[in-house]
Amino acid sequence: MALRPASLPGLGVFAVAARHQNFAHAAEELGLTASAVSHHVRKLETLLGVKLFQRHARGVALSLEGRSLADAATAALSDIDAVALTLSTRARDVSRVRLATLHSLTYSWLLPRLRRFFGLHPLIRVSIETGGAITRFDDTGPDLAIRYGAGYWPGLTAHHLMDEWLFPAAAPGLKGVRGIENAAQIAALPLVSDLAFEGWREWFRAAGVRGLHLPEMHTFTDTTDAVEAAILELGAILARSRIVAPYLREGKLIRLPGPALKGRFGYYAIHPSHRRPSAATTELIGWLLAEAARDESEVPAFLE
Repeated sequence: MALRPASLPGLGVFAVAARHQNFAHAAEELGLTASAVSHHVRKLETLLGVKLFQRHARGVALSLEGRSLADAATAALSDIDAVALTLSTRARDVSRVRLATLHSLTYSWLLPRLRRFFGLHPLIRVSIETGGAITRFDDTGPDLAIRYGAGYWPGLTAHHLMDEWLFPAAAPGLKGVRGIENAAQIAALPLVSDLAFEGWREWFRAAGVRGLHLPEMHTFTDTTDAVEAAILELGAILARSRIVAPYLREGKLIRLPGPALKGRFGYYAIHPSHRRPSAATTELIGWLLAEAARDESEVPAFLE
């Protein structure tokens, strides 16, 4: 007969009783009465249809069936105890950081670098939550966030990570892109917009193109979707350097003529000013700053 889950407490009591071969000693270890131990054992015997103990005037002794079950129960409980100890050790040693960040930056900049962080900090786990909404640092919120903005959020400490550069880019196969020789001609292409703080109008102005009537554009709320649309030849995109860098290196996008406009905003790691970051969060902030500094010191070819 298969043991039901409700029988497992009785099996645990039996394993202790079998080790002591004394109900009173087992009761003392378990914090029960001797009669309660006896009750659990009898209930298990009734369920299995065998005698697990031989009872005599001087106490109890395991039967052959009881010895077989005791060996199996002891081995099973030993395995469970070993797993539980491992889990408990991991829980004590492993730290977790909840990071709220932007989907586009996560996909193109953060994820390709995270293996280096985990190599340096094998006992830190990172939970990444992506989205463009303002982060709420309440009791159920994240430990850290990366946001694109001016660098000031009331009540938050902001660590500047890196700036952005804006320039036009398109898939090399986009119709008409090979004939583009100057910034003004880009307006004749279908354009893609991602609703960023700065857009095509600001770039054309910086490029010295005046009096331009911008055409209707393909618009996406998520920058990752806008980039993918450009790769799929739906139009030219006003690219942000940190987001499109891998696609330019892979040749999926090419830079078009015109200046690289430094954005008014940048990327910042932010956390509540009133709450000291955990040790793991501090390590992640330091690593992000170091990675960003390395990027700043290496000017990509498409910005030269």
